[in-house]
Amino acid sequence: MSERTFESPVFVKDGKSLIQEIACLEDALEFLYEWPRNRRGTIYETALRACQRAFDSGYPLSAARAAFVSFARTAGIHEDVSTSLPWMVGSDNIKGGVPA
Repeated sequence: MSERTFESPVFVKDGKSLIQEIACLEDALEFLYEWPRNRRGTIYETALRACQRAFDSGYPLSAARAAFVSFARTAGIHEDVSTSLPWMVGSDNIKGGVPA
């Protein structure tokens, strides 16, 4: 595990249907850098500053993650993935084969 990897990933909506996993500081910074300029505000700036400080110095990674989560919630893009995502769940429907 990298020293810049979050303890647990953050999931955000990227567009209408794509859910993106933000697993580390680099992912968070890349996402923030690509965020539309016309949607940036104080909470965005706080999250960006926290992630940059964590990247450049000894600022706590957990605080940077918390700032990113706050930004995502405020922007309405945070996805609570407390249940399994569809691709993580197996199917009971066995087609054309012998069950193992």
